[in-house]
Amino acid sequence: MRWMWIDRFTEFNSRKSATAVKNLSRAEDIFRDHFPGWPVMPATLILEGLAQTGGILVGEAHDFKEKVVLAKIAKARFHREALAGEQLTYTAELLDLRAEGATIAGTVRSGDELVAEAEIMFAHLDQARSQQMFGEHNFVFSGELKKLLGLAKLIKPN
Repeated sequence: MRWMWIDRFTEFNSRKSATAVKNLSRAEDIFRDHFPGWPVMPATLILEGLAQTGGILVGEAHDFKEKVVLAKIAKARFHREALAGEQLTYTAELLDLRAEGATIAGTVRSGDELVAEAEIMFAHLDQARSQQMFGEHNFVFSGELKKLLGLAKLIKPN
């Protein structure tokens, strides 16, 4: 199952930065078991939301011609837990964009509070190998992720 860990973009600056939000509803399945009586969003899913925000920024930079995958989380620091009922704001800044991949620096906030920060590296899959393994279809940027980007491009920066 693929999960979306961003709800919408609030800002998108091609090849520069992106900001997205995720509303943490108590109705989401993750809060049923993590943890009963103390609904905490798992840190890995917080990072996944930041990676989705940054990954869309990286993918759009090459018009989604590359299959972009998370390669490495170079640094990650968590400052506090994120609880059901909060809205997370993911901000990704493109630090480095190369033929083989890219690096973003990102922060996750709830209101004015810093929840987490990370540096994430993405790789562009080798076209010949990925076509052998996955075919022509770009399995990374399909459906909902591209729809979110389409909506983001309607947003004009200040």
